[in-house]
Amino acid sequence: MSFDWHAGPITRSTPLDKHYRNTQEVRRFLTGQCGASFKFDRAFMAWIKTADPLTMGDVADEWTRTHR
Repeated sequence: MSFDWHAGPITRSTPLDKHYRNTQEVRRFLTGQCGASFKFDRAFMAWIKTADPLTMGDVADEWTRTHR
């Protein structure tokens, strides 16, 4: 069974899977991790889909690294 990106509990250790979606829950998690200035942009969304991030913590760290 795949993770529910709309309602599942997202933590830094939540693994990304092939069913990953940019949902409101993901946005809330990333805003909490990265700050109020967090927003999705096309390049970052493409990185999530094409790079090899392992967890949501990796995703938050990459956004922080590239947007600060």
